[in-house]
Amino acid sequence: MAAAAVALALAEAALPSPIPGVKPGLANIVTLLVLLRHGWRTAAWVSLLRVVVASLVLGSFLSPSFVLSLAGAAASLLVLGGTAKLPRCWFGPVSHSILAAFAHVLAQLVVVYIWLIPSPALWHLLPVFAGAALVFGLVNGLAVQGLMEPDARKG
Repeated sequence: MAAAAVALALAEAALPSPIPGVKPGLANIVTLLVLLRHGWRTAAWVSLLRVVVASLVLGSFLSPSFVLSLAGAAASLLVLGGTAKLPRCWFGPVSHSILAAFAHVLAQLVVVYIWLIPSPALWHLLPVFAGAALVFGLVNGLAVQGLMEPDARKG
């Protein structure tokens, strides 16, 4: 599963982005699938391996983009750890994905603000990044839901 997440991260890195820093987060589909099927600890390992291996392959290990990716992944994992305990009848893959995407974006903006651009003007970008988090969180969550449904039919 970590290899699939790395492959998706590398494929995503090759895609052009109309807005710098806005990416669909395709590897998060794998992380959420692992969370729902195998638990938080395994999902955390998959996510950490994805961030480290992808950054090594792309040549960005220990760069600002690595730190931003790691911060976003850590925030997403913390949120997923909390939401995974919520009742599944109210919180499914879509809601988990959207909340994790918002956490990812917020963590990255906080790191950028504290470390790279300590300007209040940075927060004017929040609506753009939050909109992207909503759209991509929804799409990725629907993908996970579609991938999980065959398992639900077996049980």
